[in-house]
Amino acid sequence: MERDMTRIALFAALIAALGLIPSLTLAFGVPITAQSMGVMLAGAILGAKRGALAVLLFMALVALGLPLLAGGRGGLGAFVAPTSGFFLGWPVAAFVIGLIVERLRSGPLAVTVALASIIGGIVVMYAFGIVGMSIALKKTLAECAVLVTAFIPGDIIKAVLTGLITQALARSRPAALLSRQ
Repeated sequence: MERDMTRIALFAALIAALGLIPSLTLAFGVPITAQSMGVMLAGAILGAKRGALAVLLFMALVALGLPLLAGGRGGLGAFVAPTSGFFLGWPVAAFVIGLIVERLRSGPLAVTVALASIIGGIVVMYAFGIVGMSIALKKTLAECAVLVTAFIPGDIIKAVLTGLITQALARSRPAALLSRQ
């Protein structure tokens, strides 16, 4: 139990640290950050439940006003910004990624994790993000779907990196990969 809490806190901190990498904000107000890769890693390494809990802990800290999001943003405003849909989708994305990695045990781990990260970290997260953008920007779902296409190449790279990092961790410290225990 204590180890789980420590790992959950560690991944919440990792997501926060990835927000320190300079982001690129697109014209419609949504930044490209490394934090979504932290969400992917949380699900892939910690598993569905612990990965989602790590993201929820991070979100609670942001809600309390800590400036942990890319660009030093924090507070309740993060839940109503153009990025709010993506942000609210993070725990679901981590859960889906973790669930896929836990259940899909055939094939190379890096491929499984990259595929899980594409499904959870792109498809699921974009579903939330498009709805959130549509509400915040008062645009149609189709218009917002077109806007998010700018993120797809970078998120595919993050998914592949998540697969490679998870595989390297599994080789060097197999016990650390909780999603496979």
